[in-house]
Amino acid sequence: MRPATAADADAVKVVIDAAYRPYITRIGLRPAPMDADHAADIAAGRVFVTGDPVVGVLVLVAEPDHLVLENIAVHPDAHRQGVGRHLLTFAETHARALGLPEIRLYTNALMWENQEIYPRYGYEVTERRQDGQYDRVHYRKRVSQAAAAPDQ
Repeated sequence: MRPATAADADAVKVVIDAAYRPYITRIGLRPAPMDADHAADIAAGRVFVTGDPVVGVLVLVAEPDHLVLENIAVHPDAHRQGVGRHLLTFAETHARALGLPEIRLYTNALMWENQEIYPRYGYEVTERRQDGQYDRVHYRKRVSQAAAAPDQ
């Protein structure tokens, strides 16, 4: 894992678009991460990547009392290789390093695959609500402040 640089912007877009493209038909609109300003997020230090070439993307936003996992994307060619687990572990390590006690995220209610994955990693549903055009399920995970994992 490493912070993304401006040179990674195209690769970040490729991974995010490939990861979310299958959901367009299912939810009836483009998932919000596809239209995010990736260059601005990279410049703000919010984007982390893994792989060479990049196969995993994580967008993390530190708030005063929690870390927002704004986006997690794995290129379909890298599915079932532990990339997602690696990204989630890094998010926890990052939250600990920032002294933040929990991670929050959301997923579209029609992305049921995610709703099976997140509870396996200790995330609990906090609410379901309509955010503009999106029907979202919100999650949180409390993060112990024990020592950060060695695979940082």
